[in-house]
Amino acid sequence: MIEAKPDASDAQATERSAPETTEAFFERLGATADQLPKRLKQFADFIASNPDRVAVSTVAELAEGANVQPSAVMRFCQEMGFSGFSQMQKLFRSDYSQKWPDYATRLAKLREQGAESPSALLAEFVEAGRSSLENLMTTVDPKALQEAVDVLARAETIHMVGFRRAFPVTSYLAYAFEKMDVPAVLHSGIANINMEHVIRPNDAVIAVTFAPYTELTLDLTTKARAIGADIVAITDVVTSPLARIKAIQLLVSEFDVGDFRALSASLSLAIALAVSVGTRRNRNL
Repeated sequence: MIEAKPDASDAQATERSAPETTEAFFERLGATADQLPKRLKQFADFIASNPDRVAVSTVAELAEGANVQPSAVMRFCQEMGFSGFSQMQKLFRSDYSQKWPDYATRLAKLREQGAESPSALLAEFVEAGRSSLENLMTTVDPKALQEAVDVLARAETIHMVGFRRAFPVTSYLAYAFEKMDVPAVLHSGIANINMEHVIRPNDAVIAVTFAPYTELTLDLTTKARAIGADIVAITDVVTSPLARIKAIQLLVSEFDVGDFRALSASLSLAIALAVSVGTRRNRNL
């Protein structure tokens, strides 16, 4: 009796078995996002930015939020190894139930209750900041954080690259490193001065950028990677453009108030990173 050999579709199904944790889901998403068709990539970016919505939304609601057709949602689920949307949602609901309450709902209630007073606005920003800080512990991978500290601790010089909304984070990192006598260069872009030529192969770059990503940050960081510098990224989603250059990604999700987004979590991550690196380097002297 001749045994049937598994065909290519069987092998593919085995290879693409559904991830068992949301961490495994996002690890797979980060590795495959660039190979997805345009609409699936669009939905992937939406999911990466709004993971909690998967647990509480229908296919139609997610499709509308990502501005894609419901069929794209279903194809995305299959691409990620799920039999359908229900299986993917079950995974996210299990993770969601273990997290803090829905922050978006709290903010919505604050907006509904509050007048346009400074006190009400302050309350909204405090709530957004607190929510962002609580969420930080679930978005930053401890292994990635440890790897980032290891890389920065052994770098000859650390370069901080981040413009527009990210600039307060990089400037604070520069201040902290200066206080700890850590060799560091802040790339500010002031007077349109380009200092990419000072980056060397044994250096490391901390790139800070959030959607919509700053082209200057991406360009400078890509060139630094090409000459051999290590890259640590403080960014918002696993599918950010910095994933393409194999950056060590530290993910931060900041809650906003209207169109204004504070940097509570980003600055907390930055100071924790700086102090860890400074402590390590001083200990190795």
